[in-house]
Amino acid sequence: MLVDRKTSAWAVAALLLSTLTLGGCSSSIADMPLVGTPADAPVRPKEAGAYLPVNSLAPDRDEAAMSPEERAKMQAELLAARDRQASAAAAQNSAGK
Repeated sequence: MLVDRKTSAWAVAALLLSTLTLGGCSSSIADMPLVGTPADAPVRPKEAGAYLPVNSLAPDRDEAAMSPEERAKMQAELLAARDRQASAAAAQNSAGK
């Protein structure tokens, strides 16, 4: 009886491993007819997005990504958050000891 359990366990493990190994070569799970996609999912494009040619640059932006004032404000907020986290971690470490 113990031999049967070992054999069946090895068989299940081999089946699982072969399924996972061969699964990489199959189509996407979302494309399977039984699984499918949700009704509210957007339609997939027929062709994947094209990459820019190697020597082409991305087009220029119409507006600046971030103004210097916004950048300074963001840096100040990030520094404040870092300091709060450091002080909270230090308080937690001292309370834990």
